[in-house]
Amino acid sequence: MVTGCGNTTGARVSSGTAIGAASGAIIGSFGADAGAGALIGASVGALGGRLADEHAKGHFD
Repeated sequence: MVTGCGNTTGARVSSGTAIGAASGAIIGSFGADAGAGALIGASVGALGGRLADEHAKGHFD
């Protein structure tokens, strides 16, 4: 739900990327690899933001 923050495609993807990177870095730090966690989290967050945007536009049910 948080990946959908924003009113435009760019805002939703940006917020998803930022939240994903932060979450991934935190989770990755437990495994001593915060950088990889941040990259993976940013990728997943960007995808989530994009999917949330498409859903908001009515492209997905």
